Amino acid sequence: MDKPAILYVDDEIINLKLLEANLEKKYHVLLAPSGAHGLEMLESRNDVQVVISDMKMPGMSGLEFILKAREKFPSLYYYLMTGFDVSADIQEALSRGQIVTCFTKPVSMGVIDTEIKKVIRE
Repeated sequence: MDKPAILYVDDEIINLKLLEANLEKKYHVLLAPSGAHGLEMLESRNDVQVVISDMKMPGMSGLEFILKAREKFPSLYYYLMTGFDVSADIQEALSRGQIVTCFTKPVSMGVIDTEIKKVIRE
């Protein structure tokens, strides 16, 4: 049985590798170093079910990336991750259902896995 695919977008390579190492046994983890790369990856794949993005990235914030991705891929489940306080923009995205939840760093991989299991379709 194929593993469910998740896309993780973060400009910090160490964070990409850390999440991949922790979740690759259960999920096919796709990595993108920017929002632009994340959009390209979503365009080229049809198996992604969950998208997790870091908030603070150069060029395009995680929230900007998610809002753009949602326009083309509204059926996916989107999560945001931040090392900062949850801003008014993030709170608004939560209340509008544009993101499922916002993880605050440091976050345990168990919490992320539990959240993904709630929405994933195998």
